[in-house]
Amino acid sequence: MVEKKKASEEEKKVVSKKVEKSNVKKESTAPKGTSGEILEKIEKMTVLELADLVKDLEEKFGVTAAMTAAMPGEAKEEEKTDFEVVLKEIGPNKIKVIKEIRTITALGLKESKDLVEGAPNSVKEHVDKKVAEEIKEKLEAVGAVVEIK
Repeated sequence: MVEKKKASEEEKKVVSKKVEKSNVKKESTAPKGTSGEILEKIEKMTVLELADLVKDLEEKFGVTAAMTAAMPGEAKEEEKTDFEVVLKEIGPNKIKVIKEIRTITALGLKESKDLVEGAPNSVKEHVDKKVAEEIKEKLEAVGAVVEIK
């Protein structure tokens, strides 16, 4: 029993020495001086304290810490994905154009006729480039003049 007490006391000493070693303040590699001292303080802050610090800096200096989407000079123009097919002119084959409009738009005969006769009119809106090109080819094949916007 006495041996167990001695062993447990020795274990406690070893554990306490390990704890003391882990609690020893680590030397910072930050240079001494104003910026070094600030960096040391920041290293010791919690995430919540850092978030408050960022908020305070933003308010004080009127800036934001948000990253920009693109660097100047690297701005890429967004590729257009939304097109509109416009019937500019009917051409010589009015009836064929009306029939083609009916198949493209699924409108009735009267609505298709009104759309064609009211040219320039929008045939289809909010379509992708491939669909817009297909519609243009079909209408131009029957003699209409079509524009994609």
